[in-house]
Amino acid sequence: MARVVVIEDDPDISLLVAHKLRAGGHEVEVESDGRAGLAAVVASTPDLVILDWMMPRMNGIEVCEAMRADLALATIPVLMLTAKALEVDLERAYAVGVDEYIQKPFSTRELMVRVARLLHA
Repeated sequence: MARVVVIEDDPDISLLVAHKLRAGGHEVEVESDGRAGLAAVVASTPDLVILDWMMPRMNGIEVCEAMRADLALATIPVLMLTAKALEVDLERAYAVGVDEYIQKPFSTRELMVRVARLLHA
């Protein structure tokens, strides 16, 4: 199916997301901080990035901005999975180029529906 990079610093969430994606037939790489995650995206040019906002070394907004500034990465869909729930947060995420935004706690069913939509868009 698709190559997906999950950039999430909470090990329980990254394990759950990776498990669901692998069960759906996807190849998954997990990174636990923004800088390592961006390096993984540069190295593998995945089909999708699932990105937390609040992470060490580089936050999700900075990762998305860096991806959108790089022509080789600019068109990779980004799904932000975050606890940030204010309307201003949602607006900021979309302003930097996030394609989908899911608030934690989240439904794994909704996650998989949105993943499928982004991969087939």
